[in-house]
Amino acid sequence: MPGDTGDKTEPATPRRRTEARDRGQIAKSTDLSSALLLVGGMLCLRWFAPHMMASLMNAMKEYLALRDPATAVQIDIITVVSSMGLFALTAAGPILLGLVLLAITSSLLQVGLLFTLYPLQPKGDKLNPINGIKRLFSAKMVVQMAMNVLKLALVSSVAYLVISERKDDILLAMGIGGWQQVVLISKVLYEVGLWLAAVLLILALLDYAWQRYKFEKDLKMSKQEVKEELRRMEGDPIIRQRRRRMQFAAAIQRIRSAVPTADVVVTNPTEFAIAIKYNVETMQAPKVVAKGQNLLAKMIRDIAVENGIPIVERPPLAQALFKMVEVGQEVPEQFYRAVAEILAYVYELSGRAPRGKPATAA
Repeated sequence: MPGDTGDKTEPATPRRRTEARDRGQIAKSTDLSSALLLVGGMLCLRWFAPHMMASLMNAMKEYLALRDPATAVQIDIITVVSSMGLFALTAAGPILLGLVLLAITSSLLQVGLLFTLYPLQPKGDKLNPINGIKRLFSAKMVVQMAMNVLKLALVSSVAYLVISERKDDILLAMGIGGWQQVVLISKVLYEVGLWLAAVLLILALLDYAWQRYKFEKDLKMSKQEVKEELRRMEGDPIIRQRRRRMQFAAAIQRIRSAVPTADVVVTNPTEFAIAIKYNVETMQAPKVVAKGQNLLAKMIRDIAVENGIPIVERPPLAQALFKMVEVGQEVPEQFYRAVAEILAYVYELSGRAPRGKPATAA
């Protein structure tokens, strides 16, 4: 079929992942953020609750201890309420700060830094009530509802088991009064909350693994989509071929104009060819004016023969220069000695002086 793109069996390309992230399509579990906040809140209560309770008790003692009726009449209720609020905020500050940091950390661990307005853009299909009803009764919503029911049943079972284990303490708390009752009930509630937080965290981790798997599955591409993606990234094959032909023609033109000006051509002997030029007055070091491999190497050798440029076979040097030095760059210092020996040999063989140097001085 013309519109058939095949089975989606290929991993998503980096471009596909970037586009999905820009649209706000990410692997994220809201349950994981909530569970981490619950666990973090329970731990913060464990660490900072005694300090918070002590601060609140001191504040209550300070503002409820009235020395005489005249003092009570003169109390400004707005000042008292404001001061009590400041005391409460100071006492609960570490817990609130810990929860804020935990919320930011959980979001960064799942999503990273991401800001996009794409999900907020209005879409016609979302405003259609028929589509909304279809989504309510879709297979995805049914599965999600079933998962929520199972989570509720599991959490309720854990809470029931924990409360059953502490029923004696609960009955004891009902028979006593005062501060001891508050402390005992708080311990029971804290233990229940801690167990529920641990269970919810395990469920949230499983949910995040599922969301990650589903995200990767939805991003998969067919072989045809991968080809189309590569075509969009690299351009049309005909244009690429034309561009390569133009680059090859430009390289040939540079070789035809640069090789006749060289002093020597170093070869591999057939795989690589590097044309080197040196002028004593204008250059600090010998320079590579042309290089080529295989077909271009043969062309460099042919042009050198036509123009009487000496050709010297030095396979290790030719291979190293081809890999390390670009056209127009000077020869690295580590090759000075080898290139100098070749140039000296060429000058002695041809009986001419280096470019820019008088023949008598040579």
